[in-house]
Amino acid sequence: MKLPRTLRLTALAALLPLGGLSAAHDQLVYIGTYTGAKNAKVESKGIYVFGFDSESGRLEPMGLAGEVKSPSFLAISPSRKYLYSVSEAPMGAASPGKPATGGVSSFSIDQKTGKLTLLNQESSGGSGPCHVSVDHTGKTLLVANYGSGHVASLPVKDDGSLATAATVYQHEPASKANPKRQEGPHAHSINVDAGNQFAFAADLGCDRVFIYKLDAAQGKITPNTPAFGTVPAGGGPRHFAFHPNGKYAYVCNEMTCTVTAFEYDAARGALTEKDTVSTLPEGVAVDPKFSTAETQVHPSGKFAYVSNRGHNTIAVYAVDQASGKLKLVQSAPTVVETPRNFGIDPSGKWLIAAGQSSSNLAVFAINAGTGKLTPTGQTLEVGSPVCVKFLPVE
Repeated sequence: MKLPRTLRLTALAALLPLGGLSAAHDQLVYIGTYTGAKNAKVESKGIYVFGFDSESGRLEPMGLAGEVKSPSFLAISPSRKYLYSVSEAPMGAASPGKPATGGVSSFSIDQKTGKLTLLNQESSGGSGPCHVSVDHTGKTLLVANYGSGHVASLPVKDDGSLATAATVYQHEPASKANPKRQEGPHAHSINVDAGNQFAFAADLGCDRVFIYKLDAAQGKITPNTPAFGTVPAGGGPRHFAFHPNGKYAYVCNEMTCTVTAFEYDAARGALTEKDTVSTLPEGVAVDPKFSTAETQVHPSGKFAYVSNRGHNTIAVYAVDQASGKLKLVQSAPTVVETPRNFGIDPSGKWLIAAGQSSSNLAVFAINAGTGKLTPTGQTLEVGSPVCVKFLPVE
């Protein structure tokens, strides 16, 4: 049977050894995926890499960068030399009363080819790791474990490899506002503020964004006072993002298809809820099949974006610079199905959406004046993509 041309090209790119980065490309784009996913339209073996031209918005496949089980979220070090991924596959065997933990992997990056070389792997400190980030010094890796509700900090060695976890905390109490989804803690993301003083862990099961003091030199976190910010009961906070001005922060609430805006006190590490608004167009009710996934703020600080799975749109908001509040200006169809994640390139001109169910990526142009998204017509296949990370090359 003869495959369609687009599928043949993508399959060939995945099988061939990685080549050099084209002169037309000024960025690499790494894609985290689910491997062994049932009913996946394209098979995945790990982390894939694409070349990207920020002038034209052209995205081209370069192949499999690193083989690892279900690298569902990625983070790149501030030095741009290392990439880190979670692995949702259990690491080692479970013991009575103690489930097997997930893993985190460290890789060195070859910017010329995009190839990743595995440095080492460590336990994520809990089960079902789903999010990872690196502090601004590159000395501490932070990981959120959805399955068990643990967050952990791992010191990063001078060669980019990981030490065992220095601190591990399990969140409590569970919200139970939604008995089926909030029966226990479910840490869903963890991020660091611009001052590198505090870490923020959104927990779907607790309806809280937990706040930790960060000691990057020691690779440790400790609970802050205040210990958390809250969202409306039953919301299920998922992914969290700061505004570039450091005064505001946003978290999407997975189960109610809303986004909460916070005012941020950087001196105290405190979050105060300002407003919570829908991620769906007016007149569209929340459906059990709908859920939010990713939250990002445009580099200009003028716009914010939240993806809606099921509804298959990205909510585009204008940001009120005086209050941090959001106003919905567009519900942009994502072209792809189940947009679990998207990425905004550092130039602020382009957005790439990842379709977990459709096994493809779609490229959008961002209007500099309105923030609205326009599809460029580019769609590229990759198996079960669930994370998009840009890396400018030197």
